[in-house]
Amino acid sequence: MQTNRWSHNLHFHPFVLAAAPACCARALDVGCGAGALTRELRSISGRVVGIDRDLPSIELARSHGGEGVDYVLGDFLEHPFEPASFDLVASVAALHQMDTEAGLTRMASLVRPGGVLVVVGLARSRQFGDFALDVAGAVATRVYSHILRKHYWEHNAPKVWPPPLSYAELRRTATRLLPGVEYRRHVLWRYSLVWTRPWSECPV
Repeated sequence: MQTNRWSHNLHFHPFVLAAAPACCARALDVGCGAGALTRELRSISGRVVGIDRDLPSIELARSHGGEGVDYVLGDFLEHPFEPASFDLVASVAALHQMDTEAGLTRMASLVRPGGVLVVVGLARSRQFGDFALDVAGAVATRVYSHILRKHYWEHNAPKVWPPPLSYAELRRTATRLLPGVEYRRHVLWRYSLVWTRPWSECPV
């Protein structure tokens, strides 16, 4: 990735990589788009699969090549992945484009015991604290785009707006479905979920 290229989603790629388990043989990028995160995941995982239902995005991802990286054109909720078959399941800015409960449940079911699920997503601002962070996000965007002279990269994948859930609703849903999940609200209009599947838990 070009060092001067930046976007709200690219900003969180290092966060995803840092959350990966120490031993990561196989990783999945849900809603991979053109594959920017998918290719970065190859640096910490033996094999990486990216899945997206947008054909132009998958074609662009495949054009970049990359040993140990496979791209799947399909609906993540319906594609026949084997349960508990990934050490890391990651998703950036994709969960709000599917049913939240179904998406989180499916992602969790694909994580091996001891593996990690990392979601960076978007939600609606409805509380004072949300709006305060939105203002901070606007300032941060200006810093990156103008003061640090980062080139803003606009991905080609279709966009869905607005997100169906507020940050509070998303947090409650994630907490209910993923006991022990770590939720954080970030600036740049994003939240994160980090969940480790217990060794004692059987695949869904």
